[in-house]
Amino acid sequence: MYEQIAANKRKTVVLFVLAVLLLGAVGYALGLLTQSGPTGLVIAVIVAIAMSVGSYLYGDRIVLASTRAREVSPEEAPRLHNLVEGLSIAAGVPKPRVWIVPEAAPNAFATGRDPEHSHVAVTQGLLDSMNRVELEGVLGHELSHVVDRDILVGTVVATLVGAAVLLAEFFMRMWWWGGFRGRRGDDSGGGPLTLVIFAVGFLLLILAPIFGQLIRLAVSRNREYLADAQGAMLTRYPPGLISALEKLRTAPTAMRSANNATAHLWLNQPSRVEGERMGAMERLFSTHPPLEDRIRRLEEM
Repeated sequence: MYEQIAANKRKTVVLFVLAVLLLGAVGYALGLLTQSGPTGLVIAVIVAIAMSVGSYLYGDRIVLASTRAREVSPEEAPRLHNLVEGLSIAAGVPKPRVWIVPEAAPNAFATGRDPEHSHVAVTQGLLDSMNRVELEGVLGHELSHVVDRDILVGTVVATLVGAAVLLAEFFMRMWWWGGFRGRRGDDSGGGPLTLVIFAVGFLLLILAPIFGQLIRLAVSRNREYLADAQGAMLTRYPPGLISALEKLRTAPTAMRSANNATAHLWLNQPSRVEGERMGAMERLFSTHPPLEDRIRRLEEM
């Protein structure tokens, strides 16, 4: 179990470094193609910082509003509050604010920039379909995201990747509409090497959105495995989360309020109709690992 957790953390660090390198490479490529030297890299860093600050300060409010979540009191949802409070004490973090999402599909998510400003939300369908130990397993998973500051990790990685993709798309649009045409010929040192550098930079900008998406999704999937393992440790009863994931696997109802921007936050990949098999391409571009793999790993703990 501890080896699995350590391996997942190492993978996250590697993916984070790849996201930083992607942003730097896009900035450097912009500098080469526009003949502006380090200016492209500086612009990339400024865009990433601005996006990170905005996401850090206001991301949780946007997520909660987009899901139509409603904050509930201990009197309205005593079982839910009791479990969240007990797990928070066990994890050594302040109790998150508790929300219910008006969705029939069983699902849950955690958000917030740090444990002191965290939120845990569950759908009405999850409350209706889970018994106490299953609900505790789900909440343990979500509290693990809070403890590990996964929201911050996910936000930073998504912002780095998003900045790289935005800059790449901006350049490509400007190139298409003629904003950078003719710059290549201004280089007095032009020649085969210049053409090679130009081609490599141009290819990087074309592929940046694909690389960025793969990095972001890989981080999300890796953190789900980690939260499963740590959530099972927190509750000290892996069968609870296993049973909850088994129920999610057979749940018949798709999410209504889910979207691509918030898909990585949920306990399970939203907006999927159960009963369909996940193909190779869908698995590659999914925000979550298959439930079968998650269940198998928990059973091996």
